[in-house]
Amino acid sequence: MSFSGVFPVHDITIEIDTSGNAETPVWVTIADMETMGLSIDTGVETWNSLTEGGWQRALATAKSFTASFNGKRNIGDPGNDYVASKALANGRDCDSKLRLTFPNEDTFTGAVVLKVNDFMGGDATNVAPLAFDCISNGKPEYKPKSA
Repeated sequence: MSFSGVFPVHDITIEIDTSGNAETPVWVTIADMETMGLSIDTGVETWNSLTEGGWQRALATAKSFTASFNGKRNIGDPGNDYVASKALANGRDCDSKLRLTFPNEDTFTGAVVLKVNDFMGGDATNVAPLAFDCISNGKPEYKPKSA
């Protein structure tokens, strides 16, 4: 597929590894997500150097990412059920992998810790929510389609 230009967010495929960190991932999509945000944080160390006349210098020394999702709780969907099952889990039981595939077929894959923020509740007329963050647990891999 040849792709260029802008694209709607719904054209990004979101997958979670339900294998429990087995050597061979089991990728499934997560039904009924409404919003997705991918943020990259850069840790920067700064210092004020005498050789720079007291002016600040800086060096990027760390990176992390957080992928945030908000949607609806869909009981019976393997991806949605897997994420919701981590709401009360701790430790390594919250480890997983996230894979995003963009319309040009580039992929962003990384080990993550699942942090479920909301999986039930709301107003009487609401559909139950599912909101969670995938917090980086090591260096992700961004792979262009051509690679």
